[in-house]
Amino acid sequence: MTSTALCEQFGIDFPLFAFSHCRDVVAAVTNAGGFGVLGATAYTPEQLDQELAWIDDAVGGKPYGVDLIVPAKFEGKGEKLSSSDLAARIPQAYRDLVDDLLRAHDIEPEPNRRLGGSSLSGNTGRELLDVALTHPVKLIANALGVPPDYMIEAGKERGIPVAALVGAKEHAVKQAAAGVDLIVAQGTEAGGHCGEVSTLVVVPEVLEALAGIGSSTPVLAAGGIVTGRQMAGMVAMGAAGAWTGSVWLTTEEAETAPHTVAKMLAATSRDTVRSAGRTGKPSRQLVSDWTNAWVPAKDGHQPLGLPLQSMLCEPVIRRIDVLASQGHEGAQALATYFVGQGVGLMNKVKPAREVVREFIEDYLAAAERLSNSLPG
Repeated sequence: MTSTALCEQFGIDFPLFAFSHCRDVVAAVTNAGGFGVLGATAYTPEQLDQELAWIDDAVGGKPYGVDLIVPAKFEGKGEKLSSSDLAARIPQAYRDLVDDLLRAHDIEPEPNRRLGGSSLSGNTGRELLDVALTHPVKLIANALGVPPDYMIEAGKERGIPVAALVGAKEHAVKQAAAGVDLIVAQGTEAGGHCGEVSTLVVVPEVLEALAGIGSSTPVLAAGGIVTGRQMAGMVAMGAAGAWTGSVWLTTEEAETAPHTVAKMLAATSRDTVRSAGRTGKPSRQLVSDWTNAWVPAKDGHQPLGLPLQSMLCEPVIRRIDVLASQGHEGAQALATYFVGQGVGLMNKVKPAREVVREFIEDYLAAAERLSNSLPG
């Protein structure tokens, strides 16, 4: 599918898809001619309904989507475990490790430990999808495996495309066979959960693999893309557009904590690491004392799997962020956030609309350079 055809299918002016947990960013990108996608996994069904109602009012009928994480593999799959059952599977040694890490940074552990929810097990996926479908969403996206049958079926029944994120060509083939409508080929440069293959390699690999099975499923390129010229390079290779995330974290509309924004603006592309120490699955984030503590070692602690690691760590990380925003030096050393290697090109806070405009201008300039690259 060409970029023009993709724009026509989704009713947008420019094939730039923007993933964000912030409704303001989603609305701003959609209103600027792109396609905003709300990361919805962490919400309760009631919260998601409120967020989507706000977006509905803000975009006035323009298209947007939702992203749900329903992983194919997680601790306790098929066992119908409650959150309490899952919590009981977190070893005391891991709880002690977190407490020791906090004390080493002059933070006293809470006497009554709080654990996070088990949303990364996908146990709220169906409920969140049901809520999303009461709103005029134009895309449903899923990560960490083939979307569940109920998601694909709901999309086909309602004519809503279902997208899936992949980090390897083999995964793309599985997704196409399952019936997804859009594949996001995401390289290891990406923020958040990602694979090991670079964007420059995984995009053409996915395109060739899909062509090899006769699939015309359109592909978006993702991973480290924070400029229009990078996007143009991906489209030149055959992608229909770009899926972006990190670049929106330093926009004026984003809810990113100020100390985290400062870290990002100062960071280079080498200041991120692919670590399982936050969710249990490898995800790229800012290097910090927290990520350093979870580097796998022969005699050390391997991170727990989904959703146990996030249940253990997310409440602690949220507390760290609060303390860091208050100037606590130990907390600032521990603070981290999901962001890709493109952070080295993110050097200024801007409105999301301006980021979209710069993407378009940069893209057009790159396309002109490409058209003038051959003699005659």
